[in-house]
Amino acid sequence: MNRPTHGTLHHVEIWVPDLDRALASLGWLLQTLGYAVSQNWDTGRSWLLGPTYLVLEQSPALTADRYDRRRPGLNHLAFHVEDATTVEKLAVDAAQHGWSLMFPELHPYAGGPQHYAAYLENADGFEVELVAINPHPDR
Repeated sequence: MNRPTHGTLHHVEIWVPDLDRALASLGWLLQTLGYAVSQNWDTGRSWLLGPTYLVLEQSPALTADRYDRRRPGLNHLAFHVEDATTVEKLAVDAAQHGWSLMFPELHPYAGGPQHYAAYLENADGFEVELVAINPHPDR
């Protein structure tokens, strides 16, 4: 494990209404982005990349059955992706894993003209943003 830098994120735990659906969408995405499964138990799983890990858990303490990113709390997670080509490939592949493209009329510049990204939403309403580190690798 890499030594973390002061102030970096330690982990994020996301409670999901249906673990199998979350594994099909979020689990697929995390593994595709290079996260490795770290722990696995009946109601959850965690993935590790460097010193940071993400947890998906279907907790018995849930008070709702659908995530709403417009309520107070976490709106979405954004991940660095190597380049525009990879953003586009992931956006296309994501459709086979329970994701739909948000703001298709503005894609890939929904975040502005200098921000190349795909905004995706899964069946449970969870949003991720895939942001190109180098949107124009030939430049």
